[in-house]
Amino acid sequence: MWINLLYVSAAIVAISFLVLVIYLSRTLSALQGSLTQMSGTIADLEKQMRGVTKETTDLLAKTNKLAEDLQQKSEALNSVVHSVKEIGDSVHKFNVSIKNVSTSISQKAELNSEKVTQAIQWGNAAIDVWNRWKQKRRNVDQVEVKREFEGGV
Repeated sequence: MWINLLYVSAAIVAISFLVLVIYLSRTLSALQGSLTQMSGTIADLEKQMRGVTKETTDLLAKTNKLAEDLQQKSEALNSVVHSVKEIGDSVHKFNVSIKNVSTSISQKAELNSEKVTQAIQWGNAAIDVWNRWKQKRRNVDQVEVKREFEGGV
């Protein structure tokens, strides 16, 4: 009897072990499917990341190129602004000189009206020459600015 009981117990253990192995096999198969799917997803994600990285690198290169172009144009514009400032300084000095001459002429006009008339005529001629020179200089500066911007682009 003990032997029969021992055989029955061994059979129950064997059947239990078989059931355990079957369920463990199913679980591992399901896990393998999940891991295969996850591997595919990670591969797709890696491809997308490569694309994003390439696009980002291209965008950064374009941004750097644009920044360099902007810097060059800014430097060109600085020279134009400096030239305009120098012209403004020259005009101011000339205006001060004209004012001084005008004051001097007014004072002497009272002393000698004939000489005053002649001086006024010379002053008008000088102002006319100055205006012509200023207009010519403005035209030359505009042409230079235009050439600098066209050449820099």
